[in-house]
Amino acid sequence: MMKLYGHELSGNAYKIRLLLSLLGIEYQFVRVDLMKGEHKSPEYLKLNAFGQVPLLIDGATILPDSQAILVYLAGKYGNEQWLPTKPEELSRVVRWLSTTAGEIRQGVESARLFHLFKVKTINIEVTNQKSAFILDQINLHLADKKWLELGRPTIADIAAFPYIALAPDGKIPLDGYPHILAWIERIKQLPGFVGMAGIKAPASVTG
Repeated sequence: MMKLYGHELSGNAYKIRLLLSLLGIEYQFVRVDLMKGEHKSPEYLKLNAFGQVPLLIDGATILPDSQAILVYLAGKYGNEQWLPTKPEELSRVVRWLSTTAGEIRQGVESARLFHLFKVKTINIEVTNQKSAFILDQINLHLADKKWLELGRPTIADIAAFPYIALAPDGKIPLDGYPHILAWIERIKQLPGFVGMAGIKAPASVTG
Protein backbone atom coordinates (compact mmCIF):
# COMPACT_ATOMS: atom_id res chain seq x y z
CA MET A 1 0.00 0.00 0.00
CA MET A 2 1.09 3.55 -0.71
CA LYS A 3 2.67 5.33 2.28
CA LEU A 4 2.50 9.03 3.07
CA TYR A 5 4.93 10.37 5.67
CA GLY A 6 3.75 13.56 7.30
CA HIS A 7 2.45 15.38 10.35
CA GLU A 8 -1.14 16.26 11.15
CA LEU A 9 -0.35 20.00 11.46
CA SER A 10 1.60 20.22 8.22
CA GLY A 11 -0.32 22.01 5.50
CA ASN A 12 1.99 20.52 2.89
CA ALA A 13 1.27 16.99 4.09
CA TYR A 14 -2.43 17.84 4.27
CA LYS A 15 -2.64 18.86 0.61
CA ILE A 16 -1.44 15.37 -0.32
CA ARG A 17 -3.97 13.75 2.02
CA LEU A 18 -6.65 15.92 0.42
CA LEU A 19 -5.79 14.93 -3.14
CA LEU A 20 -5.52 11.25 -2.19
CA SER A 21 -9.01 11.47 -0.69
CA LEU A 22 -10.44 13.32 -3.70
CA LEU A 23 -8.96 10.64 -5.97
CA GLY A 24 -10.25 7.82 -3.72
CA ILE A 25 -6.79 6.32 -3.19
CA GLU A 26 -6.11 4.19 -0.14
CA TYR A 27 -2.83 4.79 1.67
CA GLN A 28 -1.06 4.40 4.99
CA PHE A 29 -0.27 7.58 6.88
CA VAL A 30 3.08 7.40 8.69
CA ARG A 31 3.34 10.11 11.33
CA VAL A 32 6.64 11.95 11.53
CA ASP A 33 6.85 13.82 14.83
CA LEU A 34 8.25 17.17 13.80
CA MET A 35 8.26 18.42 17.40
CA LYS A 36 10.64 15.62 18.40
CA GLY A 37 12.81 16.10 15.34
CA GLU A 38 11.98 12.78 13.72
CA HIS A 39 12.28 14.43 10.29
CA LYS A 40 15.99 14.92 11.02
CA SER A 41 16.62 11.37 12.21
CA PRO A 42 19.16 9.26 10.28
CA GLU A 43 16.41 6.83 9.31
CA TYR A 44 14.21 9.52 7.81
CA LEU A 45 17.08 11.37 6.14
CA LYS A 46 17.84 8.18 4.22
CA LEU A 47 14.40 8.57 2.64
CA ASN A 48 14.46 12.35 2.27
CA ALA A 49 17.83 14.04 2.60
CA PHE A 50 16.09 17.43 2.88
CA GLY A 51 14.49 16.34 6.17
CA GLN A 52 11.04 17.59 5.24
CA VAL A 53 7.48 16.29 5.07
CA PRO A 54 5.61 15.12 3.13
CA LEU A 55 7.23 12.09 1.56
CA LEU A 56 5.37 9.59 -0.62
CA ILE A 57 6.36 5.98 -1.21
CA ASP A 58 4.46 4.27 -4.01
CA GLY A 59 6.02 0.91 -4.79
CA ALA A 60 9.58 1.62 -5.92
CA THR A 61 8.91 5.35 -6.20
CA ILE A 62 10.14 7.50 -3.31
CA LEU A 63 9.10 11.11 -3.81
CA PRO A 64 9.57 14.16 -1.57
CA ASP A 65 8.13 17.67 -2.01
CA SER A 66 4.42 18.39 -1.90
CA GLN A 67 4.18 20.07 -5.31
CA ALA A 68 6.05 17.19 -6.98
CA ILE A 69 3.82 14.66 -5.23
CA LEU A 70 0.68 16.46 -6.42
CA VAL A 71 1.95 16.28 -10.01
CA TYR A 72 2.82 12.60 -9.63
CA LEU A 73 -0.51 11.58 -8.12
CA ALA A 74 -2.60 13.62 -10.53
CA GLY A 75 -0.63 12.39 -13.51
CA LYS A 76 -0.60 8.73 -12.53
CA TYR A 77 -3.95 8.28 -10.81
CA GLY A 78 -6.03 11.29 -11.83
CA ASN A 79 -7.10 12.59 -15.20
CA GLU A 80 -7.04 15.70 -17.34
CA GLN A 81 -9.24 17.45 -14.79
CA TRP A 82 -6.53 17.60 -12.17
CA LEU A 83 -3.43 17.89 -14.37
CA PRO A 84 -3.94 18.91 -18.00
CA THR A 85 -1.39 17.86 -20.60
CA LYS A 86 -1.92 20.59 -23.19
CA PRO A 87 1.07 22.95 -22.85
CA GLU A 88 -0.86 26.18 -22.36
CA GLU A 89 -3.27 24.67 -19.82
CA LEU A 90 -0.48 22.88 -18.00
CA SER A 91 1.54 26.09 -17.76
CA ARG A 92 -1.39 27.81 -16.03
CA VAL A 93 -1.52 25.10 -13.38
CA VAL A 94 2.26 25.07 -12.91
CA ARG A 95 2.18 28.81 -12.36
CA TRP A 96 0.17 28.27 -9.18
CA LEU A 97 2.48 25.49 -7.97
CA SER A 98 5.27 28.04 -8.27
CA THR A 99 3.20 30.70 -6.50
CA THR A 100 2.50 28.25 -3.69
CA ALA A 101 6.20 27.52 -3.22
CA GLY A 102 7.03 31.22 -3.52
CA GLU A 103 4.65 33.98 -2.51
CA ILE A 104 2.24 31.84 -0.46
CA ARG A 105 5.11 30.20 1.42
CA GLN A 106 6.81 33.55 2.07
CA GLY A 107 3.52 35.04 3.22
CA VAL A 108 0.72 33.19 4.97
CA GLU A 109 2.66 29.95 5.46
CA SER A 110 5.53 31.79 7.17
CA ALA A 111 3.10 33.78 9.33
CA ARG A 112 1.64 30.49 10.55
CA LEU A 113 5.13 29.17 11.31
CA PHE A 114 5.85 32.31 13.32
CA HIS A 115 2.71 32.27 15.45
CA LEU A 116 1.79 28.57 15.68
CA PHE A 117 5.24 26.98 15.70
CA LYS A 118 7.13 29.92 17.27
CA VAL A 119 9.75 30.18 14.52
CA LYS A 120 11.16 33.51 15.63
CA THR A 121 13.78 33.80 12.89
CA ILE A 122 10.93 34.96 10.63
CA ASN A 123 10.54 38.72 10.13
CA ILE A 124 6.83 38.93 10.85
CA GLU A 125 6.41 42.50 9.55
CA VAL A 126 7.80 41.54 6.14
CA THR A 127 5.79 38.32 6.22
CA ASN A 128 2.56 40.23 6.92
CA GLN A 129 3.27 42.53 3.98
CA LYS A 130 3.87 39.58 1.68
CA SER A 131 0.71 37.90 2.97
CA ALA A 132 -1.38 40.98 2.20
CA PHE A 133 0.10 41.20 -1.29
CA ILE A 134 -0.59 37.61 -2.33
CA LEU A 135 -4.04 37.51 -0.73
CA ASP A 136 -4.97 40.72 -2.54
CA GLN A 137 -3.74 39.23 -5.82
CA ILE A 138 -5.59 35.94 -5.39
CA ASN A 139 -8.79 37.63 -4.23
CA LEU A 140 -8.71 39.84 -7.34
CA HIS A 141 -7.92 36.84 -9.55
CA LEU A 142 -10.94 34.96 -8.17
CA ALA A 143 -13.31 37.90 -8.59
CA ASP A 144 -14.66 36.47 -11.85
CA LYS A 145 -13.57 32.83 -11.43
CA LYS A 146 -14.74 29.87 -9.38
CA TRP A 147 -11.36 28.12 -9.59
CA LEU A 148 -7.80 29.33 -10.00
CA GLU A 149 -7.57 28.14 -13.60
CA LEU A 150 -9.45 26.41 -16.42
CA GLY A 151 -12.90 26.76 -14.87
CA ARG A 152 -12.55 23.58 -12.81
CA PRO A 153 -10.65 22.33 -9.76
CA THR A 154 -7.07 21.29 -10.52
CA ILE A 155 -3.98 20.64 -8.44
CA ALA A 156 -3.43 24.41 -8.63
CA ASP A 157 -6.32 24.78 -6.18
CA ILE A 158 -5.15 21.87 -4.02
CA ALA A 159 -1.63 23.29 -3.80
CA ALA A 160 -2.67 26.82 -2.86
CA PHE A 161 -5.63 25.97 -0.64
CA PRO A 162 -4.20 24.75 2.69
CA TYR A 163 -2.04 27.66 3.83
CA ILE A 164 -4.52 30.23 2.54
CA ALA A 165 -7.33 28.55 4.48
CA LEU A 166 -5.00 28.32 7.50
CA ALA A 167 -4.11 32.04 7.36
CA PRO A 168 -5.98 32.73 10.64
CA ASP A 169 -3.43 30.46 12.39
CA GLY A 170 -0.91 33.13 11.42
CA LYS A 171 -3.16 35.89 12.77
CA ILE A 172 -4.13 36.93 9.26
CA PRO A 173 -7.93 37.25 9.00
CA LEU A 174 -9.63 36.45 5.72
CA ASP A 175 -12.72 38.59 6.30
CA GLY A 176 -11.58 41.16 3.76
CA TYR A 177 -11.22 38.60 0.98
CA PRO A 178 -14.74 37.52 -0.02
CA HIS A 179 -13.72 35.81 -3.26
CA ILE A 180 -11.12 33.73 -1.41
CA LEU A 181 -13.67 32.77 1.23
CA ALA A 182 -16.12 31.66 -1.47
CA TRP A 183 -13.35 29.63 -3.16
CA ILE A 184 -12.49 27.95 0.15
CA GLU A 185 -16.11 26.91 0.58
CA ARG A 186 -16.25 25.53 -2.97
CA ILE A 187 -13.22 23.36 -2.26
CA LYS A 188 -14.82 22.11 0.94
CA GLN A 189 -17.83 20.93 -1.07
CA LEU A 190 -15.77 18.71 -3.39
CA PRO A 191 -16.72 15.01 -3.08
CA GLY A 192 -14.14 13.31 -0.89
CA PHE A 193 -13.02 16.49 0.88
CA VAL A 194 -11.25 15.94 4.20
CA GLY A 195 -10.23 18.57 6.71
CA MET A 196 -7.44 19.05 9.21
CA ALA A 197 -6.90 21.07 12.37
CA GLY A 198 -7.91 24.60 11.41
CA ILE A 199 -9.84 23.53 8.31
CA LYS A 200 -13.18 22.02 9.22
CA ALA A 201 -15.09 19.97 6.69
CA PRO A 202 -18.72 21.09 6.30
CA ALA A 203 -21.44 18.84 7.69
CA SER A 204 -22.69 18.02 4.19
CA VAL A 205 -19.27 16.52 3.41
CA THR A 206 -18.54 14.81 6.70
CA GLY A 207 -22.04 13.49 7.06
